[in-house]
Amino acid sequence: MFAVIKTGGKQYRVAANDLLKIEKVEANVGDIVEIGHVLAHGEGENVTFGAPFVDGALVTAEVVEQGKNRTVIAFKKRRRQNSRRKIGHRQLLTTVRISEILLGGAKPTKKAAVKAEAKAEVAAEAAPKEAKAKKEAKAEAAPKDEAKAETAAAPLFKAPKGEPDDLTVIKGIGPVAAKDLAEQGIITFAQLAKLTDKDVAKIDEHMPFSADQIKDWREQAKELAKK
Repeated sequence: MFAVIKTGGKQYRVAANDLLKIEKVEANVGDIVEIGHVLAHGEGENVTFGAPFVDGALVTAEVVEQGKNRTVIAFKKRRRQNSRRKIGHRQLLTTVRISEILLGGAKPTKKAAVKAEAKAEVAAEAAPKEAKAKKEAKAEAAPKDEAKAETAAAPLFKAPKGEPDDLTVIKGIGPVAAKDLAEQGIITFAQLAKLTDKDVAKIDEHMPFSADQIKDWREQAKELAKK
């Protein structure tokens, strides 16, 4: 049996299990769509024509794919200076497989709809597993991230008890540099004066100060610590 249907302003001759590309239909892959505009149907030489559509006739199709057609270019040029126009159009298409040709008001069996529901059930079952796996991976990564954050936040030196000295008295240390040093636990002249070469290298590695700068501050701090 075949049928002639109308959809998207075009007519198609279809039979069961035919694959057909029609203008976009709002549906998901696996859904059943109904095409009620049946112009004619027949089998062999027996053909019934509608006026314009056949009463009670219905064609159902399963959505296989949603896609686009190739781009069509419309270019128009007239005999005038710079008079041209170029327009591109890419038609949205839906690929469907003809399921049934129904006559006399018969109802579709919706076999493909059951198939689509099964796909949805599988996806629903897989979703919690994926969420659980992501949650476990996040839980595993959290301690590592916390350890990194703690390492990054830990100061280089242990600040002594008592009132801090005004490090800005040292030439080359401004308010910003003094704040950076305080965050790393250096708050007194005595601390700066007692820095070893190993400490200087550590500061040079982790802070935006050169080794020469730190050594100069150390010499100045030794003089200030005596006062």
